[in-house]
Amino acid sequence: MKGSEEEEPFFKRIKRILIGRPRDVHEPSIFHRLSLIPVLAWIGLGADGLSSSAYGPEEAFKVIGNHPYLAIFLGLGTALTVFIISYAYSRIIEHFPHGGGGYIVATHTIGSHAGVISGCALLVDYMLTITVSLVSCGDALFSFFPLSFQRYKIFFAVFLIVFLVILNLRGTKESVTLLAPIFIIFVVTHALLIGYGFFSHIPNVSNLVDEVRGSINNDISSIGLSGIVAIFLRAFSLGGGTYTGLEAVSNGMQIMREPKVHSGKRTMTYMATSLAITACGLFFCYYLFRIKPVEGRTLNAILADEVFAGWYSGYTLALITILSEGALLIVAAQAGFIDGPRVMANMAIDSWLPRRFAALSERLTMHNGVLVMGVASLVLLVYTHGSVSALIVMYSINVFLTFSLSQLGMVRFFLKNRDKDRGWKKHIVVHMVGLTVCLTILFITIYEKFGEGGWVTLIITSFVIFLCYLIKNHYKKVQLAMKKLGDMLSDIPASTPFNDKPLNKSDMTAILLVSGFSGFGLHTLLSIVNNFPNVYKNFIFVSVAEVDSGSFKGIAEMESLKKSVSRDLERYVKITRKHGFPADYRMEVGTDVIETVTELVKSLVREYPRSTVFTGRLVFYQEHLFHKILHNETANAIQRRLHWDGITTVILPIRIKI
Repeated sequence: MKGSEEEEPFFKRIKRILIGRPRDVHEPSIFHRLSLIPVLAWIGLGADGLSSSAYGPEEAFKVIGNHPYLAIFLGLGTALTVFIISYAYSRIIEHFPHGGGGYIVATHTIGSHAGVISGCALLVDYMLTITVSLVSCGDALFSFFPLSFQRYKIFFAVFLIVFLVILNLRGTKESVTLLAPIFIIFVVTHALLIGYGFFSHIPNVSNLVDEVRGSINNDISSIGLSGIVAIFLRAFSLGGGTYTGLEAVSNGMQIMREPKVHSGKRTMTYMATSLAITACGLFFCYYLFRIKPVEGRTLNAILADEVFAGWYSGYTLALITILSEGALLIVAAQAGFIDGPRVMANMAIDSWLPRRFAALSERLTMHNGVLVMGVASLVLLVYTHGSVSALIVMYSINVFLTFSLSQLGMVRFFLKNRDKDRGWKKHIVVHMVGLTVCLTILFITIYEKFGEGGWVTLIITSFVIFLCYLIKNHYKKVQLAMKKLGDMLSDIPASTPFNDKPLNKSDMTAILLVSGFSGFGLHTLLSIVNNFPNVYKNFIFVSVAEVDSGSFKGIAEMESLKKSVSRDLERYVKITRKHGFPADYRMEVGTDVIETVTELVKSLVREYPRSTVFTGRLVFYQEHLFHKILHNETANAIQRRLHWDGITTVILPIRIKI
């Protein structure tokens, strides 16, 4: 073992150190070990919602300007909205326990077109989640540095993005466990901040009530009730960033500990309660302590200084509070790396995105999705120059587009299933209220902020949707062409008796690498028979039951995957024996097709020394970069690996006219 480690290439050793060693998908306890109990899920997913209290309330409070008493009503309205949306998502968890969130809900309740819009909005949303969280983290931490240090914030955010990419390539549970202490410190310090800030003003509550009443009367006489409502609605809508992250639990149900629905709903309760109390408490404290914006400092940093001013080591406590807030924003960015790749994987399974995004790495992470999320967040960081205000405008639009589609979908769901659910009237009312709230915030945000950067989000999301339709259309054409080819080849009549003889290990053997029963594999088989007549006496079909995000949900799904692959291989064997050739198959389970196939073929070549490996590759009349992205280069990669091991491997072209 020691010698093999020393022979391992340098870059591979670095990868092992940073990311860790491969996981064994055959390990019986693998699902239990990788899943999260509600408390850990609250940390990994709930941090996205809770951390939004670092920027959502601040953005709303800044809008009310000379009407600070509105902070009281904003706090109450925010808490109520959090509970409405979270209750609605608890119903989604019940009816869609395998996760997928807004994408799955919209797809199954409204249609595939609504689904792809929701999915693309979610993708852009999670990219922005990462960026806005880490930029806000920089704002919070640099609040305690001189103004001259502000120019370094963007470099700090870049470092954090790279750090989280590496952390998430290691695995979800490892990243959550590492960041748990940050979450706990945040909860404790902010409970102290809000609790003391609120209860210290209870003796003056009657004076505060009179003050609020007087302010309302003055505003009614000057700007009218409609003016007050307009200011409130604008602030309430532009503080929509507070609700971001509430959909994270619904999206990430795959990582929940069994029973998943119970764990998901409990996690949602933790998230909603902690966010409602924190956001509402901050609004109240902004008003009670007469907080006003200061350049280079967040409102929460100013509030912490005010609350802890008379305390022993008050400055240190304020510093720890804001440091924990900044650090929690790092944990919040984690939700983008957890749920973003999951949305991409779900869309890839449905052929809206390149299928490689459904693949799992040897660490059982969706590594392609993690890398894309990291690169995209870096691009957004550079584009916005690290401006929280610009990012939140872009952020809130897509959040509420997804929320609205999810609520609309659930309204349709309960209407269609009202005969099966006696409590449908109670549930549908909640979703209708949620839909109304979400649409109100969405339209006001677009109206108010379209010219200030909102248009960028709409263009980016529209472009992603356009790409998805191009990809889907291409896959449909390829699938149709392969189906026609399969139907044509499988109907070729047998001219010889059925061959039930066992394989002879001394005969020439063709090892065919196939993926599912289709015209692809049949074309490869007939090409060998036609191009090498009477050369190969044995045919062995090899396939890998590839564990991707669609199958890696539990033991039942894994068993179903293995049975499906075995059935397809048995069909190949039956057709080959019908045409007079001895045939057999081999199968293995793995996440890395290339690595798994290579090891399986090497063992077969030792058993059948006179072997040649054959595989097929789609060939287009005019091949573009687009084709290389959508159809991976697995065949070429396997050929290189096997050639290095001295095993003859032939790639046969399969022409596709589309």
